[in-house]
Amino acid sequence: MIKLNDYLYKGDTVLKIIDAYASDLLAEAGRTGSEVDRAHGRYLADLESLLIHNDFLTSQSQRIREFYMYMVGRYPYLAFSFKGRIKSLIRAEEKFNRKLLTCYGDAYQRDGRLTEDSEAAASAVSVRDLIAYRIIISIPRCHLKPGEDEEEESIRILYQIAEELPVFLKTQDFVPQKNRFAREHPSSTISDQAREYYKDYVEYRSTKGYQSLHISFLDKLSGSVFEIQLRTKRMDDYAEIGQADHFSYEEGQHLRENRRVIPQGMKREYDEAYERLDSIRKLDLTKVDVNMFTAASNILINDSCGLFRGRLILPYEHLSRFQNDRIS
Repeated sequence: MIKLNDYLYKGDTVLKIIDAYASDLLAEAGRTGSEVDRAHGRYLADLESLLIHNDFLTSQSQRIREFYMYMVGRYPYLAFSFKGRIKSLIRAEEKFNRKLLTCYGDAYQRDGRLTEDSEAAASAVSVRDLIAYRIIISIPRCHLKPGEDEEEESIRILYQIAEELPVFLKTQDFVPQKNRFAREHPSSTISDQAREYYKDYVEYRSTKGYQSLHISFLDKLSGSVFEIQLRTKRMDDYAEIGQADHFSYEEGQHLRENRRVIPQGMKREYDEAYERLDSIRKLDLTKVDVNMFTAASNILINDSCGLFRGRLILPYEHLSRFQNDRIS
């Protein structure tokens, strides 16, 4: 079978790795007629195009910066940051194959049927966060009234910003996208006008304790879809260095993946997705030879190419200058 790990030891650039991997998957699809391999190759080609074509990302980030400037004026007492990144190759590969396992496995568990490959392929490519931006807010304690809780007040403001975000970004040629999670888990805090766009992981926090508000937008100028995550500083700390961080998350995912739902040999695409994920989990990053990437361990990593950690699009930070007055 064709898997990402086989392309990581020749000193190639990430772009060359993606190009070779995607080309081989598409060639394999041509030989076998596999809809999943064809979707996989195109998915990787889409990721490659994000890494190559920076002009639309410059335009996109500049238009998102307008909301940053709006917040500077609207919430001068807050400290906040805007971050943007393109999903790394390894994370993107994991996400595609994990979605395959979920789509095939859920249908088999539910009614014993094997999902149509076209349905599984469509599910696997429905990734909306290859481009993702994050807004992180923190209210300085000097602005809290006696008895107010810092996190509760930050969450109140976070929901307020969530109401303003889709309205403002519509003026910048961004269209908010509805999602199934919002239909199945409607937020009790977000208004009717915005509720259908948000995945409210604050109210519906994960079993790992992860919290955030997620919303996706279509960029009408480029045709790309991206995600914006809104978090308080405490939520972001928990996601980045707490139990909800990527390493803990992946280990939990692997435990679920180890419990095969479909018996081995029954569905080739399921078996290959399982093997690809397992090979990534076992990857020793210190042995990888990729241009602009070095790892002293699987945690101590210097990634300047987007192999393991996403490539940054933008960082904007606003630090509150107000220390003695509360601005409501």
